[in-house]
Amino acid sequence: MEGLVNLQLSPKNVGIFEAFYNSVKPMQLSYAMAEISGPGKLPSGKTEIPFEVPLISRANRTIYETYHGVFINIQYTLKCELKRGFLAKDIVKAAEFIVEYKARTLASKCEKAVPKEVNFVITPESLEECSDLGTIPRFRIVGKLDSTTCPINRPFTGHLTIDYTEIPIKSVELQLVRVETCGCAEGYARDVTEIQNIQIGEGNVACGLEIPIHMIFPRLFTCPTLSTTNFKVEFEVNVLVIFENDHLVTENFPIVLTRV
Repeated sequence: MEGLVNLQLSPKNVGIFEAFYNSVKPMQLSYAMAEISGPGKLPSGKTEIPFEVPLISRANRTIYETYHGVFINIQYTLKCELKRGFLAKDIVKAAEFIVEYKARTLASKCEKAVPKEVNFVITPESLEECSDLGTIPRFRIVGKLDSTTCPINRPFTGHLTIDYTEIPIKSVELQLVRVETCGCAEGYARDVTEIQNIQIGEGNVACGLEIPIHMIFPRLFTCPTLSTTNFKVEFEVNVLVIFENDHLVTENFPIVLTRV
């Protein structure tokens, strides 16, 4: 049984952090090996051999939840090796298993999800990095996120309302993104990639209509927010509004995922 964290840099950062790219190795979180059956013959038919191995962290390491990212992967695998006779090839089979925190270990593993309600108003003036307000259609969108600190096993909820808009709207979307940071003494590489995109409004949504926000966090591609010496896994939600002239407006909300 082995638990590993695999880190890698995106191609755009390879030249910048060459030392990190050449020296990075998988971080072993847990390892155990056990013989579950001695020499002998297997009878014909189905044979079941019970086994168990301890899932405990190595020295100076921590057991994290399973996570499948783009530049950071936390995986736990079981590998079974059946050693056969002199003229027969050994048989090896590997399978991944999923690790989640247990209730009694949560206090030290992740932050408690105390609800943090966020009310927001999106207008041309509220947008960041907006140099020319004249090119943006006049609009006003108001809404509420029920909490930006979210239990990972519960839906992300809220609502938004389009008060008015000069140009008809083509689509309103909710985008979940991961922010993966890999670091070393030479510096840190931070990459943002999309996990999923959900359309919550299609076509010219009527003004004054409350649009519900309801999103389920995909299990393997999310995990409780992590911040360690060598890497970070964080998450954000973007509210995207696309107008009929293809003008795109985005509002960003950092969120914290936790198991409780």
